[in-house]
Amino acid sequence: MCIVVSQDSLSPLASLLSAYAGPDVARHRLIWALDARFARLVATTSEPMIGQMRFAWWNDALTDESGMTGQGEPLIDAMRKLGAGPPSGLSQWLDGWEALIGEIDLHVYAEGRGGGLFRALAGRDDIPTWLVQAGAAWALWDLSGHIDDRVIAGRAIEMAREHMLREKPAWPKEWRALRIAYHLARHDIKMDRCAPPGLTPALYLRLVRVALTGR
Repeated sequence: MCIVVSQDSLSPLASLLSAYAGPDVARHRLIWALDARFARLVATTSEPMIGQMRFAWWNDALTDESGMTGQGEPLIDAMRKLGAGPPSGLSQWLDGWEALIGEIDLHVYAEGRGGGLFRALAGRDDIPTWLVQAGAAWALWDLSGHIDDRVIAGRAIEMAREHMLREKPAWPKEWRALRIAYHLARHDIKMDRCAPPGLTPALYLRLVRVALTGR
């Protein structure tokens, strides 16, 4: 199993989504950059124990109140300079990524990476269950476009359908970027279609439409 990740710290899609975060744009960009770093860690790790050690280091560095651990790591330094750490949902977020190393657990990955990432982007731990569910659907959709195992990609989309929101929640204005991310995924999930590996013209136009119309 191989996860394909961009060499850039921030993908074009993440950059566009961050632009809709209003005054929170700088924090959103850092959260997405961290997520990309975690993806690269998974892509370059095959042993679960090694992965646990690497993710434990990131957890320790991002939660170190003394500010000593991780000094010199650009992303950690930037988080501290912005006063944005530790991110909400960090432990859950890391557990989700770790679930892809060795024997893949899509359930843990979905609620961990998706729920943790959406918590981090929301900037609070006390988010409603539906937002965790939306994050899980988005994470499974995203994985389907970045994994070379087509069987797992298909399973991810099937599972994402189970996490689609059955009702239409009221998305707070400050969660606009999260709403856009979810609805981008929802479109493909409804059609049983995997995510594109990058920002295609069709995905860009869909993003603009969702941003303008809300769906």
